[in-house]
Amino acid sequence: MKKLIQKRYILRRNMLAIIGLCLSFYFCYHLIAGQRGYFRLMSLESQTVSISAEHDALKSERETVEKRVVMMRPGSIDRDLLEERARHVLGFRYKDEMILLQNRS
Repeated sequence: MKKLIQKRYILRRNMLAIIGLCLSFYFCYHLIAGQRGYFRLMSLESQTVSISAEHDALKSERETVEKRVVMMRPGSIDRDLLEERARHVLGFRYKDEMILLQNRS
C-alpha cells in the first residue's frame, strides 16, 4: 500500500513534466509529418518546380503560336506559312511531289 501511495505521489509530482513531454512529442510530430509540416513543404516545393517547368514550356509554345498567328493576319500574310497550312489542312500537293511522313512520338 505504501508503494502505491508513493507511486501516486511521484506521478503527481512529475505530472507537469509528463504533460510537457507529451505536448513536445505532439508538436514535434506535427512539425515534421503534419499537414503543414516539413515533409509537406518538401512535397509542395517539388510540385512548384515541376509546375514551373510546365508553365515555361507552355509559355514558349504560346509564343510560337502567337508568332504564327501574326504571320497569318490579312495585312501581313506570309506566303510560305499560308501554303504550308493549305497543304496540311486541305491535303494539296504537286503532282511530282513526294510526301515523307514523320512519326512524332
